[in-house]
Amino acid sequence: MSHVMPDIHIATGYRPGSIGAVAELHGRHYSASHGFDQVFEAKVARELGEFLCRYDPRVDRLWLALRGDEVLGSIVIDGGERPGTAHLRWFILAPGARGLGLGKRLMEEAMAFLRSGLFESAYLWTLADLDAAIHLYELHGWETAERIRGTQWGKTVDEVRMTLRLGGLAP
Repeated sequence: MSHVMPDIHIATGYRPGSIGAVAELHGRHYSASHGFDQVFEAKVARELGEFLCRYDPRVDRLWLALRGDEVLGSIVIDGGERPGTAHLRWFILAPGARGLGLGKRLMEEAMAFLRSGLFESAYLWTLADLDAAIHLYELHGWETAERIRGTQWGKTVDEVRMTLRLGGLAP
């Protein structure tokens, strides 16, 4: 059974250095697993920075898994792109933080926010070969909506867009 180490906690919101740390986690992971280069890491840093510059706590959330000031993982709900629709983004864990239950905890935080009545639907993009991630999303009710061959990450990969029907939109 997985468990979270007592010195690790989940924090909500920006922390100094978190943009670079989350971009670094993505850059290191996807360079090793998929051969992505600086185009990918720069896109993550730029888009995360843009998100945090327009961050609205009414519809947006950033959760960080932290050990002290070290960022071990993240997940984001971006509710500012289209009213009533949320975008799950930047879900990642450092290699040493996997298997501790942190991914499950981050996903539960995101799902609770998604189900709070603010959104009619949500979507995410993932890579088609990330079976464990797709399985986790499916366990939470996400469904595959589309598969495409994309080049936005600096090389050609198969991507999957998943959607989640939420049904509620608070006034």
